[in-house]
Amino acid sequence: LMQIDKICKVANKPLVVTYTGLIQACLDGGNVQNGAYIFNHMRKFCCPNLVTCNIMLKAYLENGMFEEAKELFQKMSENVNHISSKEDCKDRVIPDIYTFNTMLDACAAKQRWNDLEYVYKQMLHHGYHFNAKRHLRMILDTCRAGKGELLETTWKHFAQADRTPPPLLIKEMFRVKLEQDDHAAALSCIASHRSSESLVFSHKAWLNFFEENAHRFQKGTLISLIHEGSILISRNDSQNPIFQNLITACREFLRTHITVAG
Repeated sequence: LMQIDKICKVANKPLVVTYTGLIQACLDGGNVQNGAYIFNHMRKFCCPNLVTCNIMLKAYLENGMFEEAKELFQKMSENVNHISSKEDCKDRVIPDIYTFNTMLDACAAKQRWNDLEYVYKQMLHHGYHFNAKRHLRMILDTCRAGKGELLETTWKHFAQADRTPPPLLIKEMFRVKLEQDDHAAALSCIASHRSSESLVFSHKAWLNFFEENAHRFQKGTLISLIHEGSILISRNDSQNPIFQNLITACREFLRTHITVAG
């Protein structure tokens, strides 16, 4: 490490490239502490670029240094508040989608739901979008852990972009609203999804849904759901096969399951 300054003085590449190479060499050798030292030391001579920051972020997370990764991520996220021109971008690094996904994966793996919520909201704030392959399971797991705000945030995100949420997200929002004894809001969640092709909304899938969540719903709520759903089905402008599958499955569930919570 004492030779770093000498190496940089004779380096024929930009300093940030030289420092990043030294950091990567330390990490490849399994010495994350030396890599972190060089990362902090380089700030005296040049600004780390996005590649450098992402390398260090991943190294922190892979070596049990979550708090260090979190601090680095927060600094990167806050940089956007200090950028007003292209010149400012030279001295400040802002996260890209790789940065966000790296942090989200780490938060989900450690079940740090509050941190995941913060990172996810920052991702949307920075102009990146929900990706079902990367983010759907995270949202569902967060919701099942009792943190429903991210589901609401994602729902609003889709509404603002005039996009239809994935079927599993729609069904999760339906579950949340029904558990809150708000059958009207639950029905409105699926009102705009008219595709009958998805197996997620088949009669069998709805029946399994009620059986798996029987402990969450009050009997009176399900009765009201059938009543309101039947009214929607009877309307000429609401011939949605999803409603038909839902209501017939709910009726069958109530008929075959005597003990329903509530």
